Amino acid sequence: MTTRKKRILSGMRPTGRLHLGNYVGALENWVRLQDSYENYHLVADWHTLTTDYEHTRQIPENTREMVMDWLAAGIDPEKSPIFVQSKVKAHAELYLLLNMIISTGRLERNPTLKDQVRDLELEDAVSAGHLTYPVLQAADIMMYKGEVVPVGEDQLPHIEVTRELARRFNNLYAPEQPVFPEPEGMLTQFPRLQGLDGRRMSKSLGNTILLADAPDEIRNKLRKAVTDPQKVRKNDPGRPDVCLVFGYHNKFNSAETGEIRSGCESGALGCVDCKKRCAETIIEHLAPIHERRVHLETNPQIVADVLEQGNRKANETAAQTMAEVHTAMGFGA
Repeated sequence: MTTRKKRILSGMRPTGRLHLGNYVGALENWVRLQDSYENYHLVADWHTLTTDYEHTRQIPENTREMVMDWLAAGIDPEKSPIFVQSKVKAHAELYLLLNMIISTGRLERNPTLKDQVRDLELEDAVSAGHLTYPVLQAADIMMYKGEVVPVGEDQLPHIEVTRELARRFNNLYAPEQPVFPEPEGMLTQFPRLQGLDGRRMSKSLGNTILLADAPDEIRNKLRKAVTDPQKVRKNDPGRPDVCLVFGYHNKFNSAETGEIRSGCESGALGCVDCKKRCAETIIEHLAPIHERRVHLETNPQIVADVLEQGNRKANETAAQTMAEVHTAMGFGA
């Protein structure tokens, strides 16, 4: 007998073109997991509204750009449907129903929410949608009966909210035949790439290398990257462990990191040459992704067809789930 693959729901807010941090932090892992799990990939456009509800008109173009990067990186829509959250209206219904069975006190204790509120300075302006976005995230996962959720450690509190909601729904409405599995968090040690200026990598800070960047653009960006401030001249001994360029070598040029470390520490390898080697390695790594992305850019119907197919598949699955929800709650009579 063939063993059924466990199901994963993964998603991102549509922020447009993705950068290397997005790639090594999530997208690369998604590609790797799609052969071992049944994956659904969500464009979380409603989640964007929790912190940026004023700029909705840019969401469609940002969605198209992001999905191109997903496909170029290796997501296979035949294995892993890609769909847009707002095109599956059942998400809103399940979100509403789940909000009825969780307290505001429980949501206010969410440490991830507290961190976001602090970082975004929203202490006096938290919307109801922002407070309850872990419930929307739970609805996303539960709609597809997700069993495994790949997350970083900071996202584990959200998975616990989902587990609690699945358990509470089952206990209240379907104790004999549970509707929802309680998903397990797959703790993933996501690599953290610093931005080119040494801060966190973010497009808003202008310190990223994008998956869509042409080779010369990558070379120009690496040329300006900050390095060890104590290594002023080529022959000065350097400290690779405080140099963000060495962090890029660790990810994209691991076979040569021993030689690069030695050359940096001895002063034999200058920063200019080190950056050139790093740029060429990244260019080589991204070459197949870039080639596929150029093809997608010149054939926009491919992305449209992928989303249409994914939206249809997601709606079919969601309809099945909601039929079970209605029956369990007595709305099906």
